[in-house]
Parts: sequence; C-alpha cells; structure tokens
Amino acid sequence: MKLYGVVGWKNSGKTTLVERLVIEITGRGFSVSTVKHAHHTFDIDHDGKDSYRHRSAGAKEVLLASRNRWALMHENRGEPEAQLSEFLEKLTPVDLVLVEGYKRDGHAKVEAHRAETKQGLIADDDDTIRAIASNHPLEGQSVPVYDLNDVAGIASFILKEVGLE
Repeated sequence: MKLYGVVGWKNSGKTTLVERLVIEITGRGFSVSTVKHAHHTFDIDHDGKDSYRHRSAGAKEVLLASRNRWALMHENRGEPEAQLSEFLEKLTPVDLVLVEGYKRDGHAKVEAHRAETKQGLIADDDDTIRAIASNHPLEGQSVPVYDLNDVAGIASFILKEVGLE
C-alpha cells in the first residue's frame, strides 16, 4: 500500500482536502483508505448504546457489526498510543492510504495552509512536506505550491509521488 499524508494547523482545511482527494482519486479508479489522527479523546458510540455499555464495563475491545459496516473500538486503558505503522497493518490493502495528521511521522506529506489561521508553515522546518496547498499565494518555497482548491492537481502530484500515475 502506498501512503501519503495531509497535515496542517487547526482549521487549515485538512479534512476538506482529504475528503476531496478521496473523491478525486477514487474517481480515477484507485482504491483509497484514510487514517485520521485525533489529538483528544473521542467516542464513536454514546452513553446508553449497547457498545458504549460494553466498553464502559471494561471490555478491552468492542466490535460493532451490521450488514452495512463494522467498527472495532480498542481501549488503550493506560497503554501507550500505537504507532501509525501498527494501524496500517490493520487495514485491508488498497492502492493508497491518505493519512490526516501524524505530522511528526516520516512519511511524505502535503501541507494544507490557510491565511486565516495566521500560522506559519510547517514546511519551513519539515522536509517530509513535499508540497503545500494554500488559499493564498506563497513565494520562495522549496516545494511546489498548489491552490487549496486545485484538488485534481494535488491528486496528480500525490499519485506521481507514490508511483501510481
């Protein structure tokens, strides 16, 4: 499986870019999965639901299954957070895995950047960033700069980088 990341500061457009890249790349006939890193505790079930009750009772893992989808919830319960590579091993093989977040990991990435965040560029100090997708012009960058809305161009860049185009 090929792997490519999308990183950026909060509200930089990462999730929207990943969503649009999935649509564009699957539209070109490639299979795509995504991994999203969350910095905070999150729940995919809620108080009162059976799966929540199982987890709250102390289950290490709860697998929720239906005919339309399944989800495996794993409680760390004091264990350290797993590495990205461990999660990738759990995925069914696809052509490309897009990773949102994990900005400190060593895989190649495109940085989403919006002027409104008033944040500096991660790319200035990170050589794993191979391109920038921005909603405003950026001069003097050592990597290609794409308009944040040029999803087709960004997709072509990523596919070429990973050897799929």
